[in-house]
Amino acid sequence: MNARTTEWITPLPRGRSARLGALRVGYEVRAYFRQPDTLFFTFLFPVLMLAIFSTAFSSQEFGPPGDTISAAAYYLPGMLAAGILLSGLQNLGVDIAMERSDGTLKRYAGSPMPIGSYFMGKMGQVAVTASLQAALLIVVAWAVWDVALPNTAQAWGTFAWVFVLGVSCSAVLGIAVSGIPRSGKSAQSVIVPMALVLQFISGVYISFDILPTWLQDVASLFPLRWTAAGMRAVFLPESFESAEPNGTWGLEWIAVVCGIWLVVGLIVCALTFRWNPKDR
Repeated sequence: MNARTTEWITPLPRGRSARLGALRVGYEVRAYFRQPDTLFFTFLFPVLMLAIFSTAFSSQEFGPPGDTISAAAYYLPGMLAAGILLSGLQNLGVDIAMERSDGTLKRYAGSPMPIGSYFMGKMGQVAVTASLQAALLIVVAWAVWDVALPNTAQAWGTFAWVFVLGVSCSAVLGIAVSGIPRSGKSAQSVIVPMALVLQFISGVYISFDILPTWLQDVASLFPLRWTAAGMRAVFLPESFESAEPNGTWGLEWIAVVCGIWLVVGLIVCALTFRWNPKDR
């Protein structure tokens, strides 16, 4: 059995991995909020974009006659989905690529921390920051632009499972794509455009129903399109459902597509992630 295998399955005292993972979550969250550039581009960026769209299109109403909503209400679901993507895929992808480049991961290799605990810390950080970001977006939309929020337990239940699945999927994919950049310096130029393109074709900034059918089909292969649809199902009136492909929110497909990407991402992480890139 080689080092690449034992790195993942070396027996550990019961509970040690979980305890280290919990400590890592606190460390990662503190480190996240100490980085002004990361804080702006992954935490405050969706709030800024919501403010821009809400202000720029404040004179317009969206939706069918008799059931129109404001720009802030219309763009809120997309910004919530974008925040999940930025917190997970973009932030973790760039962060881990930088840690690999500056030798941080090599130093972790000489520590008693197992890879599983490292992953727990990173995914916990995404869960905490994405939750705070979503709460901030919702509060700002409600307090500043008087956006009506869901008033049923069913709607908030849908929000909860879509959010948890979206965050889990995005975090795992962030770890998986961190190995794509060849260096830490190129991480942002490689990963940020990927995230930006996904946002434009997934119904975040542009109404999904006006995109060409072939582009809708491409976007439907990726989890962001479905996460955005799930958020629209929660925050938009039922009359907006007719504008979705096949006239339905497709909640069952959210679970299927995001679930598949979550499993694929975990497999890619297990097969490719190493403390030392030379061990690949």
